[in-house]
Amino acid sequence: MADAPVSVRGMNDLLPPDSGKWQHLERTCRDVFARYGYLEARPPVVEHTELFVRGVGEGSDIVGKEMYTFADRSERSLTLRPELTAGLARAYIEHNMATKEAVTRWWSIGPVFRYEAVNTGRYRQFYQIDCEAYGVGEPTLDAELIGMLHALYTQLGVTPLTILVNNVGKGDDRGRYREALVAYFTPQVDALCADCKRRLQVNPLRILDCKVDGCKAIVARAPSILDYLGDDARAHFATVQATLTALGVPFVVEPRLVRGLDYYTGTVFELTTTAGNLGSQSTIVAGGRYDDMIGELGGPATPAIGFGIGVERTVLCMPGEPASYAPRIDLFIAAMGPAARIKATALAHQLRTAGVTVEVEHREVGFKAQFRRADKLGARLSLALGESELATGAAKLKDMAARTETPVDLADLVAAVTAALGR
Repeated sequence: MADAPVSVRGMNDLLPPDSGKWQHLERTCRDVFARYGYLEARPPVVEHTELFVRGVGEGSDIVGKEMYTFADRSERSLTLRPELTAGLARAYIEHNMATKEAVTRWWSIGPVFRYEAVNTGRYRQFYQIDCEAYGVGEPTLDAELIGMLHALYTQLGVTPLTILVNNVGKGDDRGRYREALVAYFTPQVDALCADCKRRLQVNPLRILDCKVDGCKAIVARAPSILDYLGDDARAHFATVQATLTALGVPFVVEPRLVRGLDYYTGTVFELTTTAGNLGSQSTIVAGGRYDDMIGELGGPATPAIGFGIGVERTVLCMPGEPASYAPRIDLFIAAMGPAARIKATALAHQLRTAGVTVEVEHREVGFKAQFRRADKLGARLSLALGESELATGAAKLKDMAARTETPVDLADLVAAVTAALGR
């Protein structure tokens, strides 16, 4: 006998009851994002490789080591998206959004792919929820976006939550800071990991994001970006902080926060938590400004800011067991015999059309086993259909929690059930 098929390492199945927790996160995001004016966009999973080389950065670890890239039958180099921002930026440019509206607010959800080490909450196919805002460069929008995340995670019940903010500058600010980092790290290059030795030549700011203990110890004494910001960047960052304070959103300034993507300019932020057994102060959301990307990709110069939520990691940090997020069944119909199952299916169809969640037992099993299943499913109400109920056209509607029964005419079942549910 052939071996049973298994999933590809790092690419996992999502099954009930775990999917209930994911659905709650998605519903909450839709609700919160809508209140802030974000509309859903769905870019494709596959893009031209060049988009990520230009958009994410050729010197980034994602482009250099982690992308799933392949040639199609026309010998075009294509890539499974490793993040969502570049694809949304491409869509913004391709569909001429800058000419259609002054401000564009999009959110998106979907799988992304990176060939990286598999660990708790980190997989090779994982899911992100992104928000992106185009056309506004003012710092109050930065604070509003962070405030939206604070509201979202408060509603999800994720605690404790720490919001880290920084400003990584742009243009001359970045140039001065880069020179300072090169001057600082070069005498210590032999103590850096192999990746950071390469980063020192390509993008020294990326060394600040290294997770290797030896590099982290060196980074702890590195110059701070805040000492190299120009007047405009300082004023922008000061307004971000003042606005967050006005919103009542707690935050911590972290001068060594740079993020792992090369396109960030100006404000950057992370949300971290110790919940979910993900490790000390694990990051669950990250984002920032990328004011240069649209122009560098061939579009009009357009300020932009956004973030990406790690879905798997957020779900692990949400309180409660997955089963507690499963929607409750309103009514379980236990049926005995072929005629009863036909009637039960017809009644369930009427009830479902009226908005009631119904489970019908289609198997030929005894009533006792059926009601055990109704209990396991957490049904609020149950109804037994057998020969006598079919003959009289009446049955007993049972409240599963109170263990009380109410006689009902089957012809009036929809009204009886909706009344019992308080609808």
